[in-house]
Order: sequence, then structure tokens, then C-alpha cells
Amino acid sequence: MFSSNQSNVAASVVANYIEDVFSTYLYTGNGSTQTITNDIDLSGKGGLTWIKYRDGIFGGGHYLYDTVRGAGKVLQSNLTNAESAADDRFISFNSNGFSLATTGGSALNASTYSYVSWTFREQAKFFDVVTYTGTGGVQNISHNLGSVPACIIVKRTDTTANWVVYHTSLGNAGSLILNTTAAADTASSLWNSTTPTSTQFTVNSGNAQVGGTGGTCVAYLFAHNAGGFGLAGTDNVISCGLATPNPATYEATVNLGWEPQWVLTRSTAAGNWMLTDNMRGMTVFGSNDSILQPNKSDAEYTTNSIGLTSTGFITQSYGTDFIYIAIRRGPMKVPTLGTSVFAPVTRTGTGATATGTAGFAPDLIIPVNRPHDYTGATPFFDKLRGSDQAIYSNATTAEETRADTLTFSNTGVTFGTNAIANSSGASYVNWYFQRAPSFFDEVCTTGFVDGTLVTHNLGVTPELIFVKDRAGVSNWMGAVNDAGNVRTLSVSQTAGGDLPSFVYSSYFTATTIDPTAIKTGTGGSSKGSGVNAAIYLFATCAGVSKVGGYTGNGTTQTINCGFGAGGARFVIIKRTGTTGDWYVYDTARGMTTLTDPYLFLNSTAAEVATLGSVTTVSTGFAVNATVLAAINTNAATYIFLAIA
Repeated sequence: MFSSNQSNVAASVVANYIEDVFSTYLYTGNGSTQTITNDIDLSGKGGLTWIKYRDGIFGGGHYLYDTVRGAGKVLQSNLTNAESAADDRFISFNSNGFSLATTGGSALNASTYSYVSWTFREQAKFFDVVTYTGTGGVQNISHNLGSVPACIIVKRTDTTANWVVYHTSLGNAGSLILNTTAAADTASSLWNSTTPTSTQFTVNSGNAQVGGTGGTCVAYLFAHNAGGFGLAGTDNVISCGLATPNPATYEATVNLGWEPQWVLTRSTAAGNWMLTDNMRGMTVFGSNDSILQPNKSDAEYTTNSIGLTSTGFITQSYGTDFIYIAIRRGPMKVPTLGTSVFAPVTRTGTGATATGTAGFAPDLIIPVNRPHDYTGATPFFDKLRGSDQAIYSNATTAEETRADTLTFSNTGVTFGTNAIANSSGASYVNWYFQRAPSFFDEVCTTGFVDGTLVTHNLGVTPELIFVKDRAGVSNWMGAVNDAGNVRTLSVSQTAGGDLPSFVYSSYFTATTIDPTAIKTGTGGSSKGSGVNAAIYLFATCAGVSKVGGYTGNGTTQTINCGFGAGGARFVIIKRTGTTGDWYVYDTARGMTTLTDPYLFLNSTAAEVATLGSVTTVSTGFAVNATVLAAINTNAATYIFLAIA
């Protein structure tokens, strides 16, 4: 016999997106009842929640709960134990997450303890949960994955047994064990040498690990490059494969066609399983990543293991092949509200650990000390480079490590004690950005050379691009793609306006800035042979953001961005063709009167509190030359980025 939430994973005419079916959610235990809201419908659709205490060994096992077995039944991937059928720590699966109980010690919800949860919703061409009872012989087990499973993890639930793993890269006679470091078995009888199909997989339950006679089992099934997602229903969101490292460097580059947010790897030789995700820390190559091991209860540790690229990842495997499961980064949906991807927030520094709330999971934060009375810095911190790595838009200095500054969360950031972002009593404005299609993306290149084609995931042609050499002392460079004319501007200086026309021999190649890639040019202080660069890309997203330009009229004019009644909440303005600062306005500090404040993106100068001259209007923003002529000089040309 077998069972699964069959109706929940059937193909649907409704577009599917990775953010609807998978979540990495970080939370702090409260020692009381707690509901985790991760926007995954478990009660209606079914799925699996996997929880790990991050900081310690005691009670720190990997706890797995699924909707087919029920909320009160737990398994641990690091143990061979049978299912605990009377577990009262995990209360319920909800329509938008799950709930935890007061009981359970440090396992799931101890006060002040740090946890990570990974939630997989049942969905065709992504993930399925199946239970069955062994017959003691060969069995064909039906599933509803809607595609051929590429990885199947089976655990017997009624008695002690290993977690056995089928992976397509090992063939239908191969297997690994999730709870041990044993090398791959290439002559396994577990699968009866039968390759799974889109409707069933085969076990030989004569082997007690996959059932025996009368033994109950649960199986977790993962798809591979099966499509089924995005507006057209053709986008892939999960990939299972095998990689062979370069014998000289021990590195392997995996091309998925998209940037992952969650990666599980395992050498085919003896070794630990390695699990990384972009919420705890999975960055570009060369930075440390946060690792947990599904076969061990050990605390999280950091090492340089996974290096993200815009199309996959790079990893070290010390000369041995490794298998992987990778899940695509979200969101995949084009945003419709500016508040879902951008937030300006003012706060007062505490000098102690504090919470900063954006209302979404940010990928970039710019925490600006408004009077610039600490360091005068305008730092950029982002997940992709690592949350302790700062680069400054008002300086030419290289990237630097700022320990205990901040960590990213699902709703904002947690500030540490580093004074650059949390000086006691200092006044800050925090600008939070989330990477999203058509709005904002980031790419970090590793050692690119002149003429490199740099793939991005913006999904549309970038209209405003900022570039900084992470390792070198150099200017930031900006590029504006104006109806095919690519103009480059200095961000770190007021001197040096835009180049007047097409740019073929500097920073970018005008003919290759498109919805999938940008092509570097052949020179410039921000880019040269072998540069590791951070690239930030913005575009116009209907009702959310607008990249555009205007010509000053020396008086007052409204800039129509096509926004709704709320108008612009954030505006950057730069005069082109001549020198000029990068003026920044936001509604958190005020955009209602002509004397509300502004900051410079390129300068260490303090906030100017009484000369703003930019106000929010229903369709965008208005500029006025009466108070500040610099942002609306007659006949002068300007570029801007506005966010609703």
C-alpha cells in the first residue's frame, strides 16, 4: 500500500513559482508557542518541513516532519531511529507555514536559540511525499511528481534503519546513505536495477531498509529540470546532477542556468553531506559559507565551500565526484508593489544587537549614518558578497570586512555592535532592496577579462548599472542604457559627466546589454583584466520602479513614473553631461515639503536637512528649482531612479 497527497501535486494551469513551494526560514526560539509564517501552504497542498538547531550539538539533530505522516511524527536524518509517533513539539501544518509548541527543549524552539527551517511543498515537477508498506519483494510505488524523480530519499519508519538515497547520477544500481559518511554503493539491490518513471519508482523490499515484510516507509522525491514553473510553465527550479572537479584546482563549475538558493552536496567517496542556503550564508566564491551536515547533529560552521554564480555554482570537492540537489533562487514573480521589494526605514543606533525590519527578505541594505558623524561612509552590504563585506559608494577603497555589522533575515536584518551601521545614539536611514525580476539584480564576477559576457537574472534589459572593483582602489562606475545609448558616469566623484554617445571601448559594450547579459568593454578604472567586481542592475518595473531622464526647466515640474496614488518613496537624481552629485531622497526622512532632506550617494557630506526640493506626487515625484536649482537647472539633463 502507498499514499500521498495526490491531488496536491497534480499539474495546474496556474503559474507556479519557486517562492510558492520552497522556503528557507530563519527564526529564534521563544520557549513558547510560535507560528512560523513562511507563505508556504502546507495544510492545503502538503509537504515537508525540516528543522535544525544551528548553534549546538545537544538536541541539535535534523528534525523532519511531513503532512503525509502527520504533524506529531518526527524522523531525524542524522539517526537511524524509527519514527517517533507521539511528538508534541511540532503542532501543525498551516496554510502559510507551521506552528511549534512550548515543549521540546532545544530541539525546535528553545528561547534565544537560532534555528533554520527548510520547507518543501508538494508540487508537480518539484517535490512529492509518498508512504508505503513493504511486501518483502519487488514493489512499484506510485507517485505524483509529474516527472521522473532524480533523487529519492527513503526511510523506514517503524524500526531502526538507514536513510537510503537514490540519485540518478549513480544509476539504478547505485545508492548513498544520508545518515552516514559511507561511499556510494554501486551494486545496490535497493531499486531492483529499475530506473524510476514519471508515475512510479521501484524498490526491492526484500531489503529491510526499504520495507521488508510489513515495514512502513516514507519516500521524499525530487525532480530534475522538469520545467513546470514560470508564466510559460517551462522554467526549471530544481536540478539533481553529478559534477567532476578539475584535478588541478579541485574545483567544479556547475551550470544550472540559474542561481541557486539551496544546495545539498555529497562526494561519491566517503564523506559528510554538506547543506548550504543563501539565508544562512552562501556567497560568491572566496567568501565563507555556512554549512550544516544532514548526517550529523553538529553545529553550523563556516568554510569556503560553495561559490554562487548567476548560472549555478562553483564548489571544491578535493578530487572526487560529487552529487548535488540545487533549488533555484527566488522570487521568480515580477513584483507589482514597491513595498514588497524596497523599504526606506529610519532608526537610531543602539550599539547593541537590534532588529531592523523591512517587511521582506532583503538582498541589499545601505545603512547610512545621516549626519555622517562616525566614518562618513555610505556602505553597501549584501547577501551575495557576504553580510560582513562592505563597499562604499562615496569612496574608491576596496571592499573590507566589517565583523559583527549585520546578518540578513527573512524580514530584514539583525544589527550587530559594529558602529558603522549601529553606533549608539546615531541617526540612520536604511535602504532595503530585494532582488526581483524586472526590478533589481546583482552579479559578482570573478576574475573577468575585457570583453567578458556577464550573465544576469534581471529578466529585462538593465537601464541603470553600478559597478565596483571589490579588490582594487578605483571609482565606482555607472552606466545608463538610454534607448540603446549606453552612457557611463562616475559614482564616486562629481567630476566627469557622462560620455555623450555610444560606448564601445569602455566599461560596457552598448550592443550587448540585454535581458540576459551585459558585455564588458576594454578599459576603465573599475574594470580591467582579472577584476572581481560587484555589479548592481536596475530597470523599470511597471508600478514599482522607473529608470528615466528629464530636462530641467528652471522652475517646477512633475516627473511621471506611472506609479499609483502613493507616488515615489525613493529617488536618486544625477545631472548628466557635466559635474554633479548623486542626490538621494526617501519618504522615511520626508518627501512632502520642499525643505525635506537629501543625502549624496557619492559624498561624505552630512544630510542636508532643509534644501531637498523634491516631493512625492501621485504618479511619481516633482522637482523644484526654487530651493535647490541643482536638480532642475533650465536645459540641463538628468537621469533618475525612482521606486514606488
